[in-house]
Amino acid sequence: MDKMIDAALGVHSRALAVGAKRMEVLAGNMANSDTPGFKARDVDFRAVLRDEMRPGSAAALRTTHDRHIPTNGHAAAETNLKYRIPNHPALDGNTVDSQMEQAAFGEAAVRYQASLDFLGGRIDGLRKALRGE
Repeated sequence: MDKMIDAALGVHSRALAVGAKRMEVLAGNMANSDTPGFKARDVDFRAVLRDEMRPGSAAALRTTHDRHIPTNGHAAAETNLKYRIPNHPALDGNTVDSQMEQAAFGEAAVRYQASLDFLGGRIDGLRKALRGE
């Protein structure tokens, strides 16, 4: 069943999970912009999505028992968190650049919305096909 859903929805369902994790990390960076010593992090979206799509990869964890905890597609995003190289680090060691974080968050939000729009169109198409329209 999962393979049929993945085939019908394409990469966008996984892109939503990775995009949500990236926005969570960026929001955490912005929230800690005044914390001394905080190091800004980011998710390499392309690398994570590439890992998510590769069958049998570490990102494609599968549960083999009913009592296993599902990963919900966040395994690759958690392992691919990278520290940002700061353009202008603060004297207190904080590497968050608020303007860069806001721009990255805006870009991530646009990508997330685009994936939602693609998924909505794909689901509408499937719904019409099932109705015979």
